[in-house]
Amino acid sequence: MGKGPGLYTDIGKKARGLLYKDYHSDHKFTITTYSPTGVAITSSAIKKGDIFLADVNTQLKNKNVTTDIKVDTSSNLFTTITVDEPCPGLKTILSFKVPDQRSGKLELQYLHDYAGVSSSVGLTANPVVNFSGVVGTDVVALGTDVSFDTKEGNFTKCNAGLSFTNADLIAALTLNDKGETLIASYYHSVRPLTATAVGGEISHSFSTNENTITAGTQHSLDPFTTVKARVNNFGKVSALIQHEWRPKSLFTISGEVDTKAIDKTAKFGLALALKP
Repeated sequence: MGKGPGLYTDIGKKARGLLYKDYHSDHKFTITTYSPTGVAITSSAIKKGDIFLADVNTQLKNKNVTTDIKVDTSSNLFTTITVDEPCPGLKTILSFKVPDQRSGKLELQYLHDYAGVSSSVGLTANPVVNFSGVVGTDVVALGTDVSFDTKEGNFTKCNAGLSFTNADLIAALTLNDKGETLIASYYHSVRPLTATAVGGEISHSFSTNENTITAGTQHSLDPFTTVKARVNNFGKVSALIQHEWRPKSLFTISGEVDTKAIDKTAKFGLALALKP
């Protein structure tokens, strides 16, 4: 367990990672190289149906300042400058996209033993202001996440969350979409030696009175190979196998079958990430 409650995005993060991370229905290839001066260059390509997308990201680190510059196939230029701990516990993030003049954003994150705060503001005349805060400890945490549009004069997001953590169990409860959606999740580490874990998520929509129930598990066959599986109450079953064939280089195959529509073609995904 980490020290302090963390940020609001950490509430339910373990369960989300177990149930949704690395499941793909497309084909993705990523390769990272490093220059003699320490600059990291990551090239990514992804094929979604008949659409092909690609981007190149360059990362430069100088002491506590990290600069990321990414160019994609739509000729967009994304820049993110992160200053880590200009003072204890504080992180500053400046991001913008060219040619979108309204994309600039400044974010501040602060972590304390009993609190975690993140606040961002758009660099425009009428910005969207976001604030999220968590209070508590590394065992119990309570937080909120709100966004206010100064141009429209209303709240565009209003969420709240609660989490409980002990040695092998993490439970979370969040109220999202301005009170329209209630999500309860849990993550249980069964056997840390083999990274065996189980988890589940129940989502209830008050507007449609519909429930979505998802359960999943993971297990390491050996130190380099992990398998995962999940199923939901709509009959969709997914599974993946991920192999680290060399340090930090991962090969992942995933698939999904709709058991209520067997005649439909199953979805398959492939991801290859190469690092030196």
